[in-house]
Amino acid sequence: MDKDKGELYYRRYLEGDDTALVDMICDYKDGVILYLCGITGSYSLAEEFMEDAFFKIAAKKPRFYGKSSFKTWLFTIARNVAVDGMRKLSRISDRSAEEYDKIADERSIEKEYLREEQKISLHRAMETLNPDYRQVLYLTYFEELSNSEAARVMKKSCRQIENLLYRAKQALRSKLEKEGFEYERL
Repeated sequence: MDKDKGELYYRRYLEGDDTALVDMICDYKDGVILYLCGITGSYSLAEEFMEDAFFKIAAKKPRFYGKSSFKTWLFTIARNVAVDGMRKLSRISDRSAEEYDKIADERSIEKEYLREEQKISLHRAMETLNPDYRQVLYLTYFEELSNSEAARVMKKSCRQIENLLYRAKQALRSKLEKEGFEYERL
């Protein structure tokens, strides 16, 4: 996907072209949902928060300053919506936010999205990781964000992202090796 494509969609939308918003959602929704799955542990919650994030963009039309890539900006908005949503859910529910990890069985959706068997194994191994590890790996490997872009999305310093990424790769490598699997990009 072209790095500037999202920004162009957004500009067109701000200028009154509603089809640009539809195009933006079509191009980015799957990536946002999978990223939010790493935060929520639930496909249905991730999908709901993805919709809320795009609704926020459509209704409030926040300003995109171009200090980061459009994708970084979008994923930051989605992350903030999900974090706020999880806080609200944990306040109004007798379940803690961590218990939402067990709500949905998303393996059939993962198989559809991540067709190759290696990617499915990798994704399953990632589910067992600490949420920060899942997020940093997802952002840097699947969404191909730079460490500084991932730092902006996760609200951490670049140094913290480097450390998280190192520990996340070590934890994932260990998990995959226990299962007899090696992933060449780690």
